[in-house]
Amino acid sequence: MTNGDLLPPSVDPKKRAIGIRRVSASNEAAPRTVMTVRGHELVTDEKGTDTGPTPLEMALASLMGCEGVIINRCAEAMGFSYSAVHMEAEGEVDQRGSRGVQGVRPYFNWVRLKIRVSSAESPERLAKLAKNVEYRCPVMNLFREAGVDVEADWQLVAE
Repeated sequence: MTNGDLLPPSVDPKKRAIGIRRVSASNEAAPRTVMTVRGHELVTDEKGTDTGPTPLEMALASLMGCEGVIINRCAEAMGFSYSAVHMEAEGEVDQRGSRGVQGVRPYFNWVRLKIRVSSAESPERLAKLAKNVEYRCPVMNLFREAGVDVEADWQLVAE
C-alpha cells in the first residue's frame, strides 16, 4: 500500500490520544465467565453448559464489530456512501494448544472474513476503503501481529 492510498488521520498525529478500556469479570469455578463492560453484561462459555459464545468466538465477534466501526469512520472520511455491511468470520484453532500441547498455538491459525458492502460506489473506491479499514482496525492488527493469517474478502453488493 502506498501512502497515497491512505486517508489522512482524523486526529492531530503529534498529540497522543490515550484511552483506557476497563472490563470486570466473574467466574464461579466453571467454563462460564460473566463480564461487565460499562454496564453491559457479556457471557462466554464453553460447550458444556453453552450459555454464551466461547471466548474465541467472542474474539471473532470483536473483530467484526471493530471492522464495522472502522468501516463507518473511513467511509465518512472518504465520502463513501453505503447502506449496509454484512460480515461473516471463521477461524481455525487446533484445540490441543489450549490443552497444553507444547508447540501448538492456543489461538487461531487463520481467520477468513467475508465483508459485503451494499453500495453504488465503484470497485476502486471499495478497494481504497478496504485498504484503509485494514490499516486502521485495531483488532485485525492484533490478530496479524500475533501471527494469525487474516484474509478479508471484500465484495461490493450493488444497490
